[in-house]
Amino acid sequence: MQMAFIAKLVVKPEKVSEFENVQRQLSDITHDTEPDTLVYDFIKHRDQANTYVVYSRCRHEAASPTHQDSRSHEDLVPPIGEALAEEMDRQFYDVV
Repeated sequence: MQMAFIAKLVVKPEKVSEFENVQRQLSDITHDTEPDTLVYDFIKHRDQANTYVVYSRCRHEAASPTHQDSRSHEDLVPPIGEALAEEMDRQFYDVV
């Protein structure tokens, strides 16, 4: 069964540029190297300043740990975490 997650991220104003750069790298690498991750995108909220959503959809649930254990995830997630103004809100879904 396909699964998805949606994460809401609120970024410190002074870290927006760095966050966008690193998140874009993670998204690009994920698209290029993880065929079971069908979608891995981040979008910026139009009205809420410094607020983003990451949306990921995987062919099957085993793809999520593969992503989380990847070298790019290990390298790029810490700077993303440091850019956050509050804890990330992650929610997991089954695709129906």
